[in-house]
Amino acid sequence: MKVIPTDLPGVLIIEPKVFGDERGFFYESFNAKAFADATGLNQPFVQDNHSRSARNVLRGLHYQIEHSQGKLVRVIAGEVLDVAVDIRRGSPNFGRWASVRLSAENNRQLWIPEGFAHGFVVLSDFAEFLYKTTDYYTPTAERCIRWDDPTLAIDWQLQEPPTLSAKDQNGKSLKEADLFP
Repeated sequence: MKVIPTDLPGVLIIEPKVFGDERGFFYESFNAKAFADATGLNQPFVQDNHSRSARNVLRGLHYQIEHSQGKLVRVIAGEVLDVAVDIRRGSPNFGRWASVRLSAENNRQLWIPEGFAHGFVVLSDFAEFLYKTTDYYTPTAERCIRWDDPTLAIDWQLQEPPTLSAKDQNGKSLKEADLFP
């Protein structure tokens, strides 16, 4: 596996070694020892999630203030623009974001540590998105920052307004949100 740092320290692109030929392909999507050796992180993943979304659906920016989750994410069908935002007030990178295209074609994964908000927008007709998380989903701890917060000024590469859930339509601004110390 190859680990590529993003412009946002702690957020890592993971490229697995893919073996392919005319029959198809094979790759090891996760191996705890290889992940720890390559990243220096020994993360206990406790929950896997799978979502499917249509073109132009934007999910985010989500995080849990208590029971915070590190996330290892990937796309198994379609393509998304995946975004991580540093929301740790004491961080020198507070309010900065990084984006990466994840697709079934490039097989890339993104590691988003605790203390970061996460979101993605679907660029293909649909996308299937897998998440490995380091803590369990806790509805009372869930928070949402507005995807279009002007302070963040995220370039979602949108051609038209996105399709949002009610939760995402009602996200808080970065200034109003519960954040990490």
